[in-house]
Amino acid sequence: MTVQDESAGIEADGELLDLADQELVRDPFTAYAPVREREQMVRGHVQGVDPMWVATRHDDIRTVMSDPNFTIDATRVGAPVAHRTEQTWQARGMYAEHEKYLRAGIFDADGSDHRRLRGLVTAAFSPGRVAALRPRIEAIAGQLLDRLPEHAENGVVDLIEHFARPLPITVICELIAVPEADRDRWRTRSATLTAGVCGDELGAALAGMVEDAHALVELHSAHPGSDLISELLAPHHRDRLSTEELVALITNLVVAGHITTVNLIANSTEALLSNPDQIAALRADPTLMPHAVDELMRYCGPVVRALPRYATCDTTIGGTPVRTGEAVLPIVSAANRDPAAFTEPDRLDVGRSRHSRQSHLGFGHGAHRCLGAHLAQEETAVALAALLDRFPHLGFATGPADLQRGANPVNWHLKALPVRLFPDAPATGALGHQR
Repeated sequence: MTVQDESAGIEADGELLDLADQELVRDPFTAYAPVREREQMVRGHVQGVDPMWVATRHDDIRTVMSDPNFTIDATRVGAPVAHRTEQTWQARGMYAEHEKYLRAGIFDADGSDHRRLRGLVTAAFSPGRVAALRPRIEAIAGQLLDRLPEHAENGVVDLIEHFARPLPITVICELIAVPEADRDRWRTRSATLTAGVCGDELGAALAGMVEDAHALVELHSAHPGSDLISELLAPHHRDRLSTEELVALITNLVVAGHITTVNLIANSTEALLSNPDQIAALRADPTLMPHAVDELMRYCGPVVRALPRYATCDTTIGGTPVRTGEAVLPIVSAANRDPAAFTEPDRLDVGRSRHSRQSHLGFGHGAHRCLGAHLAQEETAVALAALLDRFPHLGFATGPADLQRGANPVNWHLKALPVRLFPDAPATGALGHQR
């Protein structure tokens, strides 16, 4: 899993961890364990991107994500620094004319710019606003489940294509009022961006999303409504937001606002079906569901790694000296299975958060903690409860070992999740509304 480090400033005979190694992509929870057990951090490599320190321990990543000596914005270091996120997208096929939208995005902003951009949309994703969306989320989930048997062949259906994917994309598109006729295009392009593809396929998908985002701005400028984008276009907000920032915000909201939830629902369903005792625990006590979602984000969350952070001064992380301008890449999957932070970390326990105060890092930590965490948790809780209610005998349609995962080293996700519905079995109503 290593390659020789030939970059300037790094020892010529040093070894770099190949972050695209298929062992790490297939099972980052297990494959990163030997790296986490080393005394110091290791250096990691992605083709076309300058090397980075690789942080795998829970405490080290919490520090990197909250220490003011680290920034997510490479331009704030005070010296020329290679922007690893920009390099990554360039290496994957992003067209040069779209780099400005990456720089204008909320995820790569820090300090006052980040507070300004985040402040514009925080209220829309607050716990109260998300709770108010629950009836609509339940209605969408119910409609999708009504149609699920129609997509089945001999009782078998791809749960991702017909349930896990359309639920969150519908919710986020309604929040920003994407016309219904355009939603399949948004869904397809955002799936392409997160599937691990490269070259013109990725570049064209990103270009299409940018074009659609501009069109959405024009639509809501001419015909404002009660949606989030129309609110951001109101006079009291518009002078605080450039067109590039608004377009970047829209694309970020659509992609990040649903793809994590798609994969969390799918990964969680696979994990629960592989641990029937945990389904039994949920049926015995439906109030465990919020705790279950929290635990599933720790145990099988789709976010493998967070955005790199850059040291603004010489410092030390977990005994490893980090020089000014050096990048540290947080491996969230490794941190969430760290035995120094969690008892029996490789065991799924849907009630874990009831008796443990240690928090996982699946949604990040500090100022950049995921803006849509509450929405993702609510959607996943509704989806799992409704699914297990409607199809109480749900089971794998293939051996778990035969399920295929995508090639994206950033997002741990299934390509498909074929399940057997057994649609004639009676629903119990134990995990949600009786149907």
